[in-house]
Amino acid sequence: MQLESIIGLEIHVQLSTQSKMFCACDNRNELMPPNTAVCPICLGHPGTLPTPNEAAVRAAIKLGFALGCTIAPRLKFDRKHYFYPDLPKGYQISQYDEPICSNGSFTFDGKTVGIERAHLEEDAAKSFHGVGGETLVDFNRGGSPLVETVTRPDFRTPHDAKSFLQEMQLLVRALGISDGDMEKGHMRCDANISLRPVGDETLYPKTEVKNINSFRAVERALEYEIRRQTELWKDGTAPAVSSTRGWNDIEMKTNEQRTKEAAHDYRYFPEPDIPPFLIGPLLEQCRRDIPELPAAKRTRFQEEYGFATQDARQLIADEALANYAEQVVSEFFEWVRSSAPDTDETELKKKSAKLISGWLLTKYLGALNDAGRLFTPDTITPENFAEFLTLVYLGKLNSTTGQRVLKQMIETGADPSQIIETEHLGQADGVALDRWIAETIEENPEQIEQFRSGKTAVLQFLVGKVMKKSRGTADPEEVAVQFQEKI
Repeated sequence: MQLESIIGLEIHVQLSTQSKMFCACDNRNELMPPNTAVCPICLGHPGTLPTPNEAAVRAAIKLGFALGCTIAPRLKFDRKHYFYPDLPKGYQISQYDEPICSNGSFTFDGKTVGIERAHLEEDAAKSFHGVGGETLVDFNRGGSPLVETVTRPDFRTPHDAKSFLQEMQLLVRALGISDGDMEKGHMRCDANISLRPVGDETLYPKTEVKNINSFRAVERALEYEIRRQTELWKDGTAPAVSSTRGWNDIEMKTNEQRTKEAAHDYRYFPEPDIPPFLIGPLLEQCRRDIPELPAAKRTRFQEEYGFATQDARQLIADEALANYAEQVVSEFFEWVRSSAPDTDETELKKKSAKLISGWLLTKYLGALNDAGRLFTPDTITPENFAEFLTLVYLGKLNSTTGQRVLKQMIETGADPSQIIETEHLGQADGVALDRWIAETIEENPEQIEQFRSGKTAVLQFLVGKVMKKSRGTADPEEVAVQFQEKI
């Protein structure tokens, strides 16, 4: 019997608002001492009244629009009851039957994922479990605003689920509502998975996997569950009830935690301290604030600039890098057109994407990494980097000298022409090249005879000798051609 996996995700995104969801406490409190970003409201003292955070509401609306959801015209909150040390009120203010966002559809990389709902809620506090069995609770996080997005069970592979989660991170960053850092807990994910025979449309009892804190963990946890549940199906003991399991990243396995709760276990009822209120006036404002989304930008980078799929993906993953790349492309075309007016536009576009991505993503970012530095747009200005690329494109810098110039540009911020002039790094002229090749032929008679007798591998040795004489300013391809003509 062939089985297929049915996977859905519940994604909690902590919103990067200045204050918490229902009080004025500082929401940017990660570096603050424990239990200092608190007040009677988020600690649940009797008699306190919560006030919804408008910035959090706007963030949820923007996310809903980006996910293709219908936005509710009014906002209604509910109490979700459960007892745990990280929940001082004994209930969480959330949304139950009227989520702010519902019935969405999101397409990326040719795949469409249904969005069941996205709703606002407050976060719980953070528990720390000691080796002696004690539990400490930091209430700084308690009351922070969250948006929980629930997808439909539309994923069929762990890789697809991981890819969607990565796209969600790009999305919330592009919207400016969260940094989506999973390692810091700013985006957390629970995965629901069940198996069924291929062709069977039944949805069998699902297993919810919690404690997933990285993209790799999402994929590994789901792969483990597929193996575990496949064995149960083979043994005739497929899961009969929904359950909750926790992912152990060290043991690389899930462990049973409890039978999964149903909605009635939480005793939902409307939040009496926050009457429902209309949010219609915010909708059009939020719609206008939505920037170009990652999937659309990725497509545009491929179609408009000619970047390869993976290069476009890497560029748009960092908004600052994407903006920098666009400026470089614009400046580069201007530099080439002014330096070589007869350049063929079709050929220019065809070659430019590979040239720009190769030097920007591989050599420039690689050089920064080697120097222990992070990318910032002002290390090398877009204009200077475009001028540098133009010199490479027009053959005035080869790869070797180009990397030397690039390194000095990173260190000094100087423009490439100035560095080339100061360091005498321009492409070698024909007279000098002829002289170096003649000297190399005279100094290496044995290798010359080997080449003449058919041992073509020795050509690299001879080219290397010329490159050394030229201090890297010669074009190695031109040197190789010249040797073959002269020997």
